[in-house]
This record gives sequence, C-alpha cells and structure tokens, in this order.
Amino acid sequence: MWKTINNGGREGAYWSEGEGKAVILLHGFAEDHSVWEHQTAFLRNHYRVLVPDLPGTGKSQLTDPLSVESMAEFVYAILVEENISQVTMIGHSMGGYVALAFAEKYPHLLEGLGLFSSTARPDSEEKKEGRQKSIRMMQQYGLEPFFRQMLPSMFAATFRNQQAARVDNYIQQALATGTPEGCIAYYEAMMARPDRTEVLKTIQVPVLFVIGKEDQAVPLDNSLPQVTMPAVASIHIFDQVGHMGLLEVYEESSLVLHHFIAFSQHSS
Repeated sequence: MWKTINNGGREGAYWSEGEGKAVILLHGFAEDHSVWEHQTAFLRNHYRVLVPDLPGTGKSQLTDPLSVESMAEFVYAILVEENISQVTMIGHSMGGYVALAFAEKYPHLLEGLGLFSSTARPDSEEKKEGRQKSIRMMQQYGLEPFFRQMLPSMFAATFRNQQAARVDNYIQQALATGTPEGCIAYYEAMMARPDRTEVLKTIQVPVLFVIGKEDQAVPLDNSLPQVTMPAVASIHIFDQVGHMGLLEVYEESSLVLHHFIAFSQHSS
C-alpha cells in the first residue's frame, strides 16, 4: 500500500507491504520504486518491505536543495514514521549512495547494508565532466533523447540484443516517472557526494556487494577493491550482467537479497 509523509514541506511517498523484520529498497537514477517490483514481490513473503520513491521521482515531490544526504534524511523520516529501529537497507546505484550517507549518520539503525551496482567512491573528474554534458543535453533537448542514448548501455550487450522490449519498457518507465528538473538535481547531488569508503571500513554490520561483470556505470575495477573493506562482506558477481542485475537476472537477484537479509538479521 502507498503511504505518504511530509518531507520538508513537500510530499514524500513510499510503498509498504509484508510483515516481519524491516527491509528498505532504494532505487537509482532514472528509476522509481517499481524497478524493485520483482524483488518486492518475492521479499514481501518474508519481510516488511518498504520501497520509497526518492524525492523528485514518481509520487515524491522534489525538494530543494536536493543532496544525497537530504535523500538519506527522507529515508530516516520513513523509518521514524514506521517506528522501525532496525532495518536492512539495499540501494541500487544512486540508491546505494543514499544508503551509504544513511549508514554514515545512522549506523545504529542498520542490520545490513547492500550496494547493488553501486560504489562508495565519489565521481571521478571524468565522470563529473560526463554528467555536466548530460545536464546540458537534458536542458537543451529534454529527457527522451538523453534516456534513449544512455539507458540501453545500463544493460549487458546480450540482454540488450535479446530483450529489446524489456529495455524499451525500462526507458518508457523512466520517461513516465522522471522530470528534467529532478534528473538534473540528481546528477548535481551525485557529483557533490563525498568519498564514503571510510563508511565501509568502519561499519559494524554485514555489507552486500552485487556486481555485474559488464557494468559500464560502476565497472568491476571500481567495485572489487571495496569488497575487502568491511569486516563482514557478502559478494555476488553476476556474469554477462550489466548495471541492471535487478532486472536482467531478477530471480537470482531476489534470492541473493533474501539470503543476505536473513544472514544480516541473524548476525545482529
């Protein structure tokens, strides 16, 4: 069911279903809560699953100024609203950046932290330059040309070729849920985020890394050095999978999350 909260004078929304220990799933850029639909459908049988639309996406209004840290505060507000004192948090891509910001400020609330195709490292100068070009493209031409150029590369080549309809559906969903204003705010927030590798080195709960071997957005050589940073890590590397493992191999992804959540809750 949909629930709403006041988020700094703007409306924030999140989906909630299932019972038991709490799990929160955070979507990435150009996505909304529905990107997790397969995982939500599976995990709701075992846990209380919360899936927000982050501010500026779907049913949640954009807040100004927007930052990775302000999005983490929105997530915190959901937990307060739901009276949740312990949660396993999984973030896809940008959602992982939000989860790391949350972990930095509220480590005592976490039972486990999952980085799904995400990284604790900040944007490189080259990445920032690419984002600036993308911002100019969105400002000049709107979202559709940008999404149609950028989003297919989020999938592994084999998936792109064999599942063209599903890739197109992902693009259509992105166009339905995003706005140029929101997407530009996300890029600016991601460019401004700091290095949070120290969070991984000091965190006291298990950390999950889900990595696609063909991920162009967060390449393997970015992710791999981070997996040894936490005291306890669970590492899953998908072969022939890009940035979108939660869609490309959704059944396997759901099982990986389930096993990690159960392990985290048992460890706490």
